[in-house]
Amino acid sequence: MKVLVIGSGAREHAIITSLMADDSVSEVVAAPGNAGIAREVDTRPVDVTDPVAVADLAVDVAAELVVIGPEVPLVAGVADAVRDRGIACFGPSAEAAQLEGSKAFAKQVMAEAGVPTAMAHVCTGIDEVESALDQFGPPYVVKDDGLAAGKGVVVTSDRAEAVAHARAILSKGYGVQTVIEEYLDGEEVSLFAITDGTTVLPLQPAQDFKRAGEGDTGPNTGGMGAYSPLPWAPPTLTADVTERVLQPMVDVMRHRGTPFAGLLYAGLAMTSRGVRVIEFNARFGDPETQVVLANLRSPLGRVLMAAATGHLADVPPLVWQSGYSVTVVIAAEGYPTSPRTGDVISGLERAAEEVNVDIFHAGTTITDEGAIASSGGRVLSITAHGETLARAREHAYAAVDLIRLEGSHHRRDIAARAATEG
Repeated sequence: MKVLVIGSGAREHAIITSLMADDSVSEVVAAPGNAGIAREVDTRPVDVTDPVAVADLAVDVAAELVVIGPEVPLVAGVADAVRDRGIACFGPSAEAAQLEGSKAFAKQVMAEAGVPTAMAHVCTGIDEVESALDQFGPPYVVKDDGLAAGKGVVVTSDRAEAVAHARAILSKGYGVQTVIEEYLDGEEVSLFAITDGTTVLPLQPAQDFKRAGEGDTGPNTGGMGAYSPLPWAPPTLTADVTERVLQPMVDVMRHRGTPFAGLLYAGLAMTSRGVRVIEFNARFGDPETQVVLANLRSPLGRVLMAAATGHLADVPPLVWQSGYSVTVVIAAEGYPTSPRTGDVISGLERAAEEVNVDIFHAGTTITDEGAIASSGGRVLSITAHGETLARAREHAYAAVDLIRLEGSHHRRDIAARAATEG
């Protein structure tokens, strides 16, 4: 089959790499792609937020399956437009994607499904915000109700900072909401599940690192690294979360008349009171996708097509290779506030020769001179596999150390504690 992948990040690069390893996939086209993706498959320009433009492109390239990577086109209704043309699409409808598009909506569905999550107040004014902050106390958790590219959450013990973040969210315009939540302690886990709206097929759990600085310091980012699987996690974690969280959410969405078919991503906190849902996303996460798919040995294209066409129950159990994968993100100078772009990247060829290493491009472009340069905040995801977590880290950082991007930064502690304790 011919597959069209929508998006331009390292997540999409990882998806494309896995699709190309599936012998049922004859061709992959990416739109718009990036410099790394363009070296491997045909790329086409497209406004990913324009449902008609994406659907037209799917028809033009004769795609048999469209895979939508980012959340913005999903919330904009791109999957609906593609399906309206009679083309199979992996990604939820605009209505179902509100599980990510609105934190308040997700809380409503979680309540209906009996899913354990943080107590929360949806606020439309500063007075309500102040009251909610007083009720929960520090650390304060303030979330943008809408999409914020993974950077709409502030967790702080500084009340003034919490109020300022809420005020900034509410200042965006009429009808905007902010969500104030109780703080959830414990390790965080990302668990993806592929679903056709009825059947739920969980993937391996992963853990990502949101803070820009080592030791989980600094501002929130879209993610500075990840690893999978989790050596410290209870062996029943995936089965328990599937039974208590993922399947109930899918069932409630179907009963509501807005079935969720695509990738349901549960962000979890392993609290002292048990597992609690932090949030849901409606697509593959980045950078967790890079490590999860690196371990997957089942044919991704066949699985995604089965989900897109309602036949996921016919898919055999997923096959995973032994060992672990680690991703380290190389970010541009100034990320996440004001990343610098246009700097040439060197050392990529040598880094790609390292053992068990894949280099997934995110914010990259090709200059007029043919060099690869930075074009965004998160520039590269260096992903490595090893039989142990420590060995996977060694491979990843050996490759990272060969790459040169002026002013760039990355964390040196991705999966370090788990590799020592696990």
